[in-house]
Amino acid sequence: MSQMEKSNPELKELIIFLKKASKKENVNIWRDVAERLEKPRKNWAEVNVSKINRYAENGDVIIVPGKVLGTGLLQKKVTVSAFRFSKSAKEKIESAGGKTITIKELVNLNPKGFRVKIMG
Repeated sequence: MSQMEKSNPELKELIIFLKKASKKENVNIWRDVAERLEKPRKNWAEVNVSKINRYAENGDVIIVPGKVLGTGLLQKKVTVSAFRFSKSAKEKIESAGGKTITIKELVNLNPKGFRVKIMG
């Protein structure tokens, strides 16, 4: 099955970046995220902050290969990385004491993907 060509240049660049990081550091997490982002957008993960609150622990680093949405409450201090954040999700994560970062920033901060959880 061939993948559809992505038209978003930012997304194309991110997928290539993730695949290179996976090869360079010899870790599979970045390849997994790249493959999920290559799928059609309708199949991307959409994770609400309530799900992050349910499954994450304080101090966790979460990556969402898709979009984080603002439904629900977040009471844990977590770092969340995603391709996109809704405005309300970003506000809720930051007001709970957490951080929102891009996927590229996460790869640069943690090239080995140590203790990073994929959610979605």
